Amino acid sequence: MTQLTVGIADYKIGKSPDVLRALGLGSCVAIALYDRGAKIGGLAHILLPTSTGYDGHNRKKFADSAIVDLVNELVVQGARRENLVAKLTGGAHMFESRATDTIRVGEHNVRSCQDALASLKIPVIANDTGGHWGRAVELNTDSGMLKVITVGTGEKTI
Repeated sequence: MTQLTVGIADYKIGKSPDVLRALGLGSCVAIALYDRGAKIGGLAHILLPTSTGYDGHNRKKFADSAIVDLVNELVVQGARRENLVAKLTGGAHMFESRATDTIRVGEHNVRSCQDALASLKIPVIANDTGGHWGRAVELNTDSGMLKVITVGTGEKTI
């Protein structure tokens, strides 16, 4: 088994029995995509909701472009697009304030991920988003299970 760590503004693909990990999810969102038949999965760690206005930047940083690119790469690696399912984690509102809606980056990230996945007809079968706490995740490519480790409250599997 190989453990692959996915940094901020990155994604990785693994095949059974690999484990894909993302640490330090605050307002960032981890998008886990998985094809049970092929036992292949991808994990993206996005920072911002949309690439609009950021031409030439790292496409893996943004929900709208990272998800499309990850899906395409998964298909090249042997996944079937129609078999892909998604799980979302993160998107927290990390700082209490009188902030306007524009500061709620976590909520915008989650919404952008949901919209991108819906446009690709990929169902979101589980999520652990929002709140005011950080998370880390591990995607098991053998089972498709996503372990969510939440700061101060322990872990669960979705």
